[in-house]
Amino acid sequence: KTEAFGMGMEGVLRARASDLLGIVNGIDTDVWNPAGDPAIKPYKTARGKAANKKALLKEFGLEASDGPLCVLVSRLTHQKGIDLLIEALPVLLGRGGQLALLGSGDPALEVALLELAASEPSVAVRIGYNEDLSHRMMAGGDAILVPSRFEPCGLTQLYGLRYGTLPVVAYTGGLADTVIPASPAGLRAGAATGIQFHPVTADAMSRALDQLCGLYRDGDLWLRMQKNAMRHPVGWDQSAHEYKALYAKLMAT
Repeated sequence: KTEAFGMGMEGVLRARASDLLGIVNGIDTDVWNPAGDPAIKPYKTARGKAANKKALLKEFGLEASDGPLCVLVSRLTHQKGIDLLIEALPVLLGRGGQLALLGSGDPALEVALLELAASEPSVAVRIGYNEDLSHRMMAGGDAILVPSRFEPCGLTQLYGLRYGTLPVVAYTGGLADTVIPASPAGLRAGAATGIQFHPVTADAMSRALDQLCGLYRDGDLWLRMQKNAMRHPVGWDQSAHEYKALYAKLMAT
């Protein structure tokens, strides 16, 4: 409903605002199931991620560190905020964090990421897409980065929640709707499942990565957030009911 995202339709969308309804995505919880995923070493609790992290570090040629292993599986485009990540990355690396990335897209971003990986021993990049590897990254990562400038809903953060890989997301679209931020209120309530940042800028993402590293160093708090994430509903049950109710309402009018 804004000029930035309305693509010329913002006026009519604002006028019809009462007719708009958003329903978040769900994921296939059989395909994305850490307890039975054939691509990984299965686990039912967050403590089971340790073996998968060790294997993922080896696969990407990274050394163990005392910071979080962040993963990113994405198209490499401006919309996905990859340029923001490149700019914010020194904060993560400066606090002992690491990045394992899988994706393809804008050739200039691919080159920039490959050059970064060549100069930074804590960064590893794979250009392309590999379904099994994306599962191993979800299982082995500590956090999943989703710095999208806009995202109607998104699936990646839902995969992260399912696998106890805490999402670090831009406060936009469905990312804001599906991740409970580690704000003071969220932490006091014991409900946080990830980190949100706003505005969608490199500075704000830098602050989010700094917060991530601080949370990671508090082992008990981190484990609680992982448990919250893995309990968070990410399947289609609730959304299917909302679609059914919407269709019933439309049929009755």
